Amino acid sequence: MSRLDDVYELVSISSLSHHEAALASHVENVLRANQSLEVERVGDNVVARTSGHHATRVIVAGHLDTVPGDASAAVVDGDELRGLGACDMKGSLAVMLALALDEQPRSIEVTWIFYAREEISRAESGLLELIELRPDLVRGDVAILAEPTAGVVEAGCQGTLRVRVDVVGRRAHTARPFTGRNAIHRIAEVITRVAQYEPRTVDLDGVEYCEQLQVVEVEGGVAPNVVPDAAAITINHRVAPDRSRDEAVAWLRSFLADLLEDGDELTAVDWAPSAPPMLTNERLTALVALTGVPARGKAGWTDVATFQGLDIPATNFGAGDPLLAHRSDEKVTLEELQSFERVLREWLA
Repeated sequence: MSRLDDVYELVSISSLSHHEAALASHVENVLRANQSLEVERVGDNVVARTSGHHATRVIVAGHLDTVPGDASAAVVDGDELRGLGACDMKGSLAVMLALALDEQPRSIEVTWIFYAREEISRAESGLLELIELRPDLVRGDVAILAEPTAGVVEAGCQGTLRVRVDVVGRRAHTARPFTGRNAIHRIAEVITRVAQYEPRTVDLDGVEYCEQLQVVEVEGGVAPNVVPDAAAITINHRVAPDRSRDEAVAWLRSFLADLLEDGDELTAVDWAPSAPPMLTNERLTALVALTGVPARGKAGWTDVATFQGLDIPATNFGAGDPLLAHRSDEKVTLEELQSFERVLREWLA
């Protein structure tokens, strides 16, 4: 069976967030074929570990879940596979399973982590569940998160801040709007300001991060004949690793300060921390060298930040083009899988 067939088998098993049980069972059964692995299941998370006497333990991790879509629509066409989760990240999972079953001697111990609920709120993460219930399973000296990176090391990750902005107005009849103040018109000014944002770029240890700011939700309106007295938007801010949560919130307040008045509110409702590049770690430096191309900054947020929160140096490295993640034309190619497998095999060896 070719590596594309391996991916097709995984893609064909629907694993929408909160519905990963079937895929977790499949992964568990595959891993148990290697009797030299210690395999444990915690909820819908599956962990397999070697148990030799080497001093260094490496973690390779990937999430089982996908965004919503039709898993039955997967198709292999020549040297590529198109389907839900092919790129994000069942292509990488297939390679992880293959290398986990490879019993060639290594001078390190390896922990393979397949975890649930990454594509939704971080508070529901299967990786956080593992850390809470079985922290012993998430110990290591260095980690790779096999997110799609097109075979390039994408170092660190940006934080993600979600902020709600509420503005007030004064209710009135739409026939006499001059007696009120339209809150939706006010919030439109805030939306325009965000749309005019010029991304800030930051260079950390030779790796560039480009921040982003987007309005992702709008609320407002009372009735067709009422001038609304309240409106709100939700803003998503991708934050470079040189800023903390409080610093990012403070900057956003200053960015919008002249548009907000007494009675308006800017509230941080969610935050996932950023992570620095960590490319001074010799094992991660070696990984970059094996790829043959310079590292770049991770544009989005990933669980690299979670591992680094445990004082485990980590980076993103996996098969598939990250620009295709979550798209209807998501795909992975045989060349991408083979390249990822070759580099990861060499690195583990």
